[in-house]
Amino acid sequence: MHASCARIAVALSALFLLQASNGIAQIGPPPDMPCDAGMRAEIIDSVSAALNQVYVFPDVAEEMERHLQSRLREGAYDEFGTIREFTGALTRELQGVSHDRHLRVGYVSPEQMAELTAERDEDEARRQRLEAYARSNFNFRRIEILSGNVGYLRFDSFVPAEYSGATAIAAMNFLAHCDALIIDLRNNGGGSPSLIQLITSYFFDEPVHLNSFYIRETDSWDQFWTQSHVEGPRMTDTDLYVLTSEFTFSGAEEFSYNLKNLERATIVGDTTGGGAHPVNQRLFTNLNVAMALPFGRAVNPITETNWEGVGVIPDVAVDQEVALETAQLMALRGIREGETDEARQFTLDWHIRGLEAELNPVVVDPAILESYAGTFGPRTLTFEDGQLWYHRAGRPLRRAIPMSERLFRFDDIDYFRLEVVLDESGRPVKLIGHYDNGTQDESPRSET
Repeated sequence: MHASCARIAVALSALFLLQASNGIAQIGPPPDMPCDAGMRAEIIDSVSAALNQVYVFPDVAEEMERHLQSRLREGAYDEFGTIREFTGALTRELQGVSHDRHLRVGYVSPEQMAELTAERDEDEARRQRLEAYARSNFNFRRIEILSGNVGYLRFDSFVPAEYSGATAIAAMNFLAHCDALIIDLRNNGGGSPSLIQLITSYFFDEPVHLNSFYIRETDSWDQFWTQSHVEGPRMTDTDLYVLTSEFTFSGAEEFSYNLKNLERATIVGDTTGGGAHPVNQRLFTNLNVAMALPFGRAVNPITETNWEGVGVIPDVAVDQEVALETAQLMALRGIREGETDEARQFTLDWHIRGLEAELNPVVVDPAILESYAGTFGPRTLTFEDGQLWYHRAGRPLRRAIPMSERLFRFDDIDYFRLEVVLDESGRPVKLIGHYDNGTQDESPRSET
C-alpha cells in the first residue's frame, strides 16, 4: 500500500492484506457478522460519501456511486449475507469501474475496530510498530556481492524510513563499492515514499525531483526530492538495474518509474501491477467496515503522468524467473566493456560465459554423457537418471551441467568447471579442471 506524506494509516495496512479473490482478507479468521438489506444500503451510502469527498477523480467517484446504487436496486447483492462477503463483492465492483487496485473495502471485527480506534500513547505505539517491523528486518530479505563484483539487494516493501532507515543505510554502505547494483523488487508490494527518497538519494549527486502527489480534497501538491545528504558513499556512477514482476506494485512501481524516466536505471522483468494512487484509510465504526481510499494521484515531473492502470513497462522485458540472471549478465558485460586489466577481463569473461550457458541451456545426448563415466585419479564421473554426476574425494557429489558437449559447470561452485578430453576414438582419457583465475589441473583416466 502506497503512503503519501504522513497520511498513511499503519493500522490499516497491518490489518488488511490484498487478496486476488476479493481484494481484502482479514489477518486471522475473526467471526464474520450478518449483513441484511438495510446494512448493505448503509454501507453503500457510507462508501459513496467517502468516494465523493476524497477519491482522486470526482467523475469516477460519481460513476461508482451510480453503479453501486443501481446494482443494489437490482438485488445484485441480496445473496451476500455477511459483511465480509458483501465488502468483498463491493471491492470487485469498485475496482471493476475504477480499475484502481488500491481501492478496497473490508470487514473489521468489533475487537479489531476497538483496537484501531482506541486512544493510545503515540510513543508506545511507535515502539510497538518498530518492534514489529524489526522482527521482519524491515522486509530486507537478501544482500550479497555476486560474481564479478555485482551487488544484489532484495527488499519486499518500502517500510517508512523513520523505522527502516538504519537498515537501509547499512545495506547501501555494504554495497557501496560494487561495480554494478541489482535491486530486486519482484516481491515488493509498495510502501512509503520516505524510503524511496532515502535509497534513491544514493544514486544522485544533487537533489533531484522524483515525484509529486496531487491531493484532491485540499487541492494541494506534495513534492518528493532526493536528499541532499546521505550517510556513506554515493553510487552516482554505479550501473543500476531494477527487477520487476506483475506483483511489483505501488511504491515499488514509483521507485522503478522514477529511475526509469530519470534514465538512471535499467528495468528488467515483467510489466508491474499498475497502482499509482496514494491511499488513506476510512473507518466506518458503526458498520464494522474499513476502506482503503485513494485520495490523490502521482505526477512524474518528466512524463507529467504516472503508471496507474498500465504499470511500469520494463526496458528489458523477460520472464520474472530469469530477470536476475538477465540483469546480472547485462551488468557483467557492461563492466567488461570498461575493464582494461587482463586478469580481471578473464574472470569477467568466465562469469559471462557461465550466465550465458545458464540462460541458454545446452542439451547433450544421455548416451554421450554415459560414455564419460569413469574414474580419473581423485575425480569420478557417474551417470544416473539421465544426468552426469561429478565427485572428488572428500567433497560433495555434484551434478555436472553441460555448457557444451564436453565442458560442464556446477550450480554451487562458480569458480570451477570440468572439461572431458577424448582420444581419437572418442574415449574419455582425462579430465581438466578449469578455474576462474586461469589455472588448470589434469586428472588422467585411471581405468584401462
